[in-house]
Amino acid sequence: MSTPVKKVPIHLQSAQNRLLVKNGKIVNADGMVDGDVYIEDGIIKQVGRNLIIPGGTRVIDARGKYIIPGGVDPHTHFQLELMGEVSVDDFYQGTKAALAGGTTTIIDFAIPKKGESLLEAYEKWRQLADEKVCCDYGLHVGVTSWSDKVKEEMEILTSKQGVNSFKVFMAYKDVYMLRDGEIYNVFETCKKLGAVAMVHAENGEIIEENAKRLLASGVTGPEGHPLSRPEEVEAEAVNRACVIANQVSCPLYVVHVMSILAAKSLVAARKWGYKLYGETLAASLGTDGTNYLHSCWDHAAAHVVSPPLRKDPGTPAFLFELLSRGDLQVTASDNCTFTTSQKARGKGDFTKIPTGVNGVEDRMSVVWEKGVQEGKLDPMQFVAVTSTNAAKIFNIYPKKGCIAVGSDGDIVVWDPSKTRVISAKTHNQAVDFNIFEGMECHGVPEYVIISGRVCVDEGNLKAVQGFGNFVSMPSHPPFVYEPEKFLEDKKREQVTPVPEIQTNGEQNGGHLNDAAAPVTERSPRESSPVSPASTESNYCPSSKGQRNLQDSTFSISVELDDSAPRSCIRVKNPPGGQSSGGFW
Repeated sequence: MSTPVKKVPIHLQSAQNRLLVKNGKIVNADGMVDGDVYIEDGIIKQVGRNLIIPGGTRVIDARGKYIIPGGVDPHTHFQLELMGEVSVDDFYQGTKAALAGGTTTIIDFAIPKKGESLLEAYEKWRQLADEKVCCDYGLHVGVTSWSDKVKEEMEILTSKQGVNSFKVFMAYKDVYMLRDGEIYNVFETCKKLGAVAMVHAENGEIIEENAKRLLASGVTGPEGHPLSRPEEVEAEAVNRACVIANQVSCPLYVVHVMSILAAKSLVAARKWGYKLYGETLAASLGTDGTNYLHSCWDHAAAHVVSPPLRKDPGTPAFLFELLSRGDLQVTASDNCTFTTSQKARGKGDFTKIPTGVNGVEDRMSVVWEKGVQEGKLDPMQFVAVTSTNAAKIFNIYPKKGCIAVGSDGDIVVWDPSKTRVISAKTHNQAVDFNIFEGMECHGVPEYVIISGRVCVDEGNLKAVQGFGNFVSMPSHPPFVYEPEKFLEDKKREQVTPVPEIQTNGEQNGGHLNDAAAPVTERSPRESSPVSPASTESNYCPSSKGQRNLQDSTFSISVELDDSAPRSCIRVKNPPGGQSSGGFW
């Protein structure tokens, strides 16, 4: 198998090889300190005060601003073929937009078509990306079928190609969806390889039946999309995925947690000791599902994403609360953009609307505005959920995700006092609609530096096509696999087998009335037959907003009627947000 070799243009190899960013407040996930950062040949060489710097060094004054690690967006879909269309942000336009927003590393998905091998998909994505990327990138690989060949290819990708994560789908029936037994095999293989298992958690069977019922009843517009995929359908799949992963002791990363019920299922499973990581999206934090009822079809369709945005007004605050506590660890964009004309292929049938929204450019500004500016996160938590946590989970830390000697020179000078208004007219993405249209954001990247090269200079974008590099992600991420040697040393179901009763009335040579071998006592958790998702989470900020996981929210008439009662979760945090006590 041939892997593309990336060549950096000669005129860029020596560009801006010495850079000093001084007088700023350096922010890492574990602390803030006033200081300077010196970068040489693309690597951070010094961090501190009163640094001794060679001549010919460019100096950037960050006084009154934050110096933060470049953002890591672990969930993008550039140039993805989906539902008969190709997402319009390619690897050039998409990574250019990422840099404009402060993200210096993205991780995209190589997803095989039916009949295509994992290795073929990987090579295809490398060829698409290598000559176009403006920032660094890695790849997850999707598993859309199961066989011995797929297992062998997972081993090759992990050992030789720098891939350490594999994604399965519980939705998109007859396209990407795997059955539970196949998911079991994928997760078991991930555990053996030291890879991170990822899951798109929605119940594809129920979604298909709901969609049929809705279309038959005359619901054909974008409002049918969330009706076919209610919260409990997401929550059920999250719980099922967690249970499957736990059977084979596999750590699990749940992508795009979009609802309160799904988040509660994840939190409940984590409280049971399952090794889980949760990602939510800028979309779920910065907008909501009321857009599906907009009078303009194009506007409503532009917000179609799976799982869908939720109408519950308490959802963003609840998700931010979990981010602040460390129960959700990552914010991503799931950037998968389709133009208004591409979305229009679903007029008359909502199931044919290509699913996906923008976010790669605006993710960090939205999280800052809705999180830090509103007192739900502090700057250290912001760095954790936009950069550090993803870098640790996918094993590119401390190369990425922190400001430290030896780390890549990927940093952002973040101006918390400057504002910008998000608009499709001014964004750098190829898509003609922005779901955050009109949002004023406090917090703007004034300088964005990748490998020591200034790509955003005083707010002016100077991205270079092909400058980014593929980042190899080694297996066995220490943060995922080493803590407590996850479940390797955990005493699971330690019950001494009951001796088999012999047909002659004797038991292992003894008599039935002899004392049987002792049975190790189990804890209530181990012996309980109740599934994790049925246990109410204690992390609900207010008892007024708690909901029963067994209650159904699916009703065509109720959901289409805006006058129907809505549940609401209100979260009140002190200034600066509620600290989790340190995620690490």
